[in-house]
Amino acid sequence: MRATLSHSYNNAPLAFFAPTIITTYNYSPISTQLHSVPPWACAFAFAMLIAFASDYFKHRFLFTIIPICVAITGFGILITVHDDHNLEYAALFLVAMGSYSAMPVIVCWFNMNLGGHHRRAVGSAWQVGFGNIGGIIATYAFLSKDAVNYYKTGYSICLAFLCLSAASCCVYAVAVASQNRQRDKRPRDLGLTEWEKTELGVSYFPSYFSMVRVC
Repeated sequence: MRATLSHSYNNAPLAFFAPTIITTYNYSPISTQLHSVPPWACAFAFAMLIAFASDYFKHRFLFTIIPICVAITGFGILITVHDDHNLEYAALFLVAMGSYSAMPVIVCWFNMNLGGHHRRAVGSAWQVGFGNIGGIIATYAFLSKDAVNYYKTGYSICLAFLCLSAASCCVYAVAVASQNRQRDKRPRDLGLTEWEKTELGVSYFPSYFSMVRVC
């Protein structure tokens, strides 16, 4: 949930304040709105690529870290470069591509590792509900008074949340790997019905959705 919160925070500023950020590049109002569209288009294409690759290789961890690193690179450029509008605009592409590609994988990774309908219903609600708190925080990150400082405060907070998201993914990957090792040591034939196996889920029953055994 920390990873979801972190990405929710990073997604919200781009959604709410992309035109505000692009305005600092001295575009006209109409041009500002038009320039805010291409990053979303590239983010969509990159998100589809990451989702396909993650499913093809049946792996989640690296396909959360790679987009996070892409987003960190984008914010790193935005917080340090202030005299090259083309480079700054390109950085927005990296931010959008990284932030909006990691989030679906993180949500999918967590939910697929919840065994049983009850755990999945409660867990997915908690994940999305708690994660959306990031949008509340983001509302107060990019203030108009910070424009003279090139929104360094907002970018710094974004970088901090991305690092938190990466750390959370690493911790979760270690936890998943540990659970996999423990599960592999348990007997496979326990005489349970299919419904009982589903309710026990991946944490308890060895054969439950072997695809999610990978990190």
